[in-house]
Amino acid sequence: MMVINLSGLALIALIVWWFWLYKPAKTIVKNNEVVIEVKDGVYSPSSIQLNANQPISLKFLRKDQTPCSETLLIPSLEISEQLKLNSETSITLSSLSPGEYEFHCQMQMYRGVLKVV
Repeated sequence: MMVINLSGLALIALIVWWFWLYKPAKTIVKNNEVVIEVKDGVYSPSSIQLNANQPISLKFLRKDQTPCSETLLIPSLEISEQLKLNSETSITLSSLSPGEYEFHCQMQMYRGVLKVV
């Protein structure tokens, strides 16, 4: 019985860490282009830092067949794109003001953020 309880607590701790505490490493964009792979339930990279007031090309390469991975939303920029399986979908953003712009799938299971400085 003790093993079951400890396993349950460990699973709860893992879920809390994964959904609320985990902070992915930040990718800093030096040229004005970044390829974001959509695979295994995550965007990789999912935390992207870029410079303000410069155009950026986000290229999403969808390798995940799940229906949730086919739609990309950037609500604060009013962007909604369908991602084709095994091909790149390019989104060009002109100049962004400093701030954070979250992007995600329609169910918010795949999540990422653009950090503009």
